[in-house]
Amino acid sequence: MSTILIVDDDGHIRDVLRFALEKAGYRVLEAADGSGALATFAHSPVDAVVLDIIMPEIDGIEVCRKLRQTSQVPILFLSSRDEELDRILGLEIGADDYVTKPFSPRELVARVKALLRRTATPAATTDPAPLSRGQLTLDPARYRCTWKDTEVVLTVSEFELLQAIMRTPGRVYTRGELVDRAWGAGHHITERTIDSHVRRIRKKLADVGADPIETVFGVGYRLREE
Repeated sequence: MSTILIVDDDGHIRDVLRFALEKAGYRVLEAADGSGALATFAHSPVDAVVLDIIMPEIDGIEVCRKLRQTSQVPILFLSSRDEELDRILGLEIGADDYVTKPFSPRELVARVKALLRRTATPAATTDPAPLSRGQLTLDPARYRCTWKDTEVVLTVSEFELLQAIMRTPGRVYTRGELVDRAWGAGHHITERTIDSHVRRIRKKLADVGADPIETVFGVGYRLREE
């Protein structure tokens, strides 16, 4: 049974989320603020975090930043519609997805399921083969990315997005196509979110001397052909 940590200072929202997630078969932990979230995460195994952005003392952005120092646990932000800059900043520092308030509990559960499905360890008999393009290698079975044998730590969404781009070097993928390939058809991810994830991937690859992703202005992105 997967464990989900809910972090929100609104007790009603926590109750709604707990009911929906427990009904879907998940174990749920709760925290009412950032300090409680970090303390709970440090002492309890967690498979995913549902994290509100606006909280007293330590906000969701800072909680995400601190979690990313030690963990790649999937993080889904809860964001108000008028918090576009905060939401994009959150994705820049390593969140995997977001749901805007007011939200449908059913949609949120579906997003959590998708995140957990993408991080589930496949059975040994169905492990997909590593994907290599030049010096860049992705191992989907282990969610491991390397450049010239140097590991590049990616979040779940960053890994899926890079894997989509790597499938056909030289082919230009529109942002909509990347959403379908990395998140699944019908997932409401904005173009700005794709751009945010790509910037994050580029920064991590640049730190190890790599620059494999090209922007095709007005269209989308592609992997450089070796």
